[in-house]
Amino acid sequence: MTIRRLPSHLVDRIAAGEVVERPASVVKELVENSLDAGARRIEIAVSGGGVGSILVSDDGCGMAPADLRLAIQRHATSKLPGEDLLQIASFGFRGEALPSIASVSRFTLESRTAAGTEGWRLVLDGGVPLSDGPAAVPPGTRIRVDDLFARVPARRKFLKADRTEVAAIVDCVRRLAMAHPEVGFVLTHEGRRLFAVSAEPGSGLAALSQRVLALLPEGGDMVPVDLQRGALRIGGLAGLPAASRGISDHQFLFVNGRPVKDRLLVGALRGAYADRLPRDRHAVVALFLDVPPEFVDVNVHPAKTEVRFQDAALVRGMLISAVRAALDTAGIRPVLQASAALAQAFSSPAAPATSHALAEPSLAYAAAPSGRAFAADHINDAPVNPLRHYPLGVARGQVANTYIVAETDDALVLVDQHAAHERLVLEAMQSRPAGRTAAQALLIPQVVELAADACQRLTAAAAALAELGLELEPFGDGAVMVRSVPAILGSPDLPALLADLADDLAAHEAPLALSERLQHVAATMACHGSVRAGRALGLAEMNALLRQMEQVPASGTCNHGRPTFIRLGKAELEKLFGRS
Repeated sequence: MTIRRLPSHLVDRIAAGEVVERPASVVKELVENSLDAGARRIEIAVSGGGVGSILVSDDGCGMAPADLRLAIQRHATSKLPGEDLLQIASFGFRGEALPSIASVSRFTLESRTAAGTEGWRLVLDGGVPLSDGPAAVPPGTRIRVDDLFARVPARRKFLKADRTEVAAIVDCVRRLAMAHPEVGFVLTHEGRRLFAVSAEPGSGLAALSQRVLALLPEGGDMVPVDLQRGALRIGGLAGLPAASRGISDHQFLFVNGRPVKDRLLVGALRGAYADRLPRDRHAVVALFLDVPPEFVDVNVHPAKTEVRFQDAALVRGMLISAVRAALDTAGIRPVLQASAALAQAFSSPAAPATSHALAEPSLAYAAAPSGRAFAADHINDAPVNPLRHYPLGVARGQVANTYIVAETDDALVLVDQHAAHERLVLEAMQSRPAGRTAAQALLIPQVVELAADACQRLTAAAAALAELGLELEPFGDGAVMVRSVPAILGSPDLPALLADLADDLAAHEAPLALSERLQHVAATMACHGSVRAGRALGLAEMNALLRQMEQVPASGTCNHGRPTFIRLGKAELEKLFGRS
């Protein structure tokens, strides 16, 4: 087969396949160019899901006519002053973006420098120049992309519905806006404003945090992150575990101001929340990593969404340490989203009454203590100190023998007793000294009959289970003998516990590392060793639970990522009753 040089228009289309995946890719490239040009205000207007048209206008430095002509040539760039590919301080240098976009659209480029007396306009269609001449335009740059992929119908055929493509554009612009609080952004679709943010005053982490809060509705359920080691710094906001989501679309990660979706950082983030969120839940975060340019290679991916670090282990360890320290320092905090949902539930119109008789109240004041649920040194039947000394307040009773009702000096607090104690038990197991959970030997070893495959899974994991205080060994083909249990669990229902552990090992053994499998096993044990919903507690027991929760920052979330308590402030209560 004869080797031939491809024509330039085909080369541009191949390059476009790498850089221009969808309309959001075009928006990303154009907005990044505006940022590199020093813009302080960027407006993006799209129609037809971005396929119809994309217009990006900025007030940046602009370009002279000669620079405009170079900008549409392949491998021409102003972003790499030298020849060191690791010294990239801008959003990129590849040089294919504008000619690649122009090759698959009708492309109009207008620009004028601040000192220029007139602007200039270039128009291309499918990469072919149509016009090159002066234009009356303000300082800055305007790029309009019409009929995207009109000459590449195969690519257009694989695009999603307009709504989906617009959502991808919103996500792209939001990430760029989040990393650049000094710039104002306006995004519209067919004349409808999707979002707008003004330039934030100040600089540094304070400005970044304000921009994040302006763009994320979950901002109130986030805590500040700030950690520096040498020339590396990680800052931003990390969401409370109880405010997690089922998908990872609200994880915003940046390296030197560049939005990335890097597997190393995502994995480190999962590690930071490993003991506070189940694997199928995802924290809401906006984290900004600043490193020297030579420490990171940003050109390992055509769209620059992945990076390669000089010392990946250092970055991973820093991110985990920074997030965990932030969550621990924040202490126990209510989840505002959950509290707002509670207020909304209370404020919903009541169903029409069917009779004039009053229903029996569902609030049942606690009976006498029933069983030793908590450590004796935490229980005090004497009068409780003033409310303001306790973040979770003083217990007043129970609802449905499941939810503790507590009062602070300015709020009503509802606590899920099972979820809260489940977290406390897990934390106690994980804080074991010398790597092992304290075990309580059984006076008479107990034989538990199970299915043969369940027994095999348990005995195969016997060494790991022993680290958690559960010592067992095979006892024939369909049974195991238990010699000790974790002391913190008391006297659990062993057949039920072992059956759940066997199911847990079956569900997670193959894809998870040993540490993660142990996390799931420990969570299952903690569930079996916790106070159950439906159990009446005495006031002393309730207060003991509240005091223990206040000592454990992670207790705001159960082992499954749900909130353990909800707080309804005095102002919200007054609003519900029409007193404000």
